[in-house]
Amino acid sequence: MNNFYDDAEKVLKRLDESVALLVAQMKLGGKLDPEDVFFDNGEFMKLMNISKRTAQEWRNKKIIEFSQVGNKIYYRLSDIQRLLNDNYNSK
Repeated sequence: MNNFYDDAEKVLKRLDESVALLVAQMKLGGKLDPEDVFFDNGEFMKLMNISKRTAQEWRNKKIIEFSQVGNKIYYRLSDIQRLLNDNYNSK
């Protein structure tokens, strides 16, 4: 029975990740300039498949730029792209 719940949890996690990617695609649909597209912290964590702690660590170490309004954190798509490009390893 425990295996059933583990499998169900994995399926729900994949669904959640797929929804996050769909949200990202929808945000890009109306705006093409990566400077104008923002992701909140939850969307960023889902998009990058990282934990809240890792996102905090990246901010503290200045690995990713961000904006903060009150307790909410936002990331520009252009900054996310820059992070990925800066850490790209070609063959």
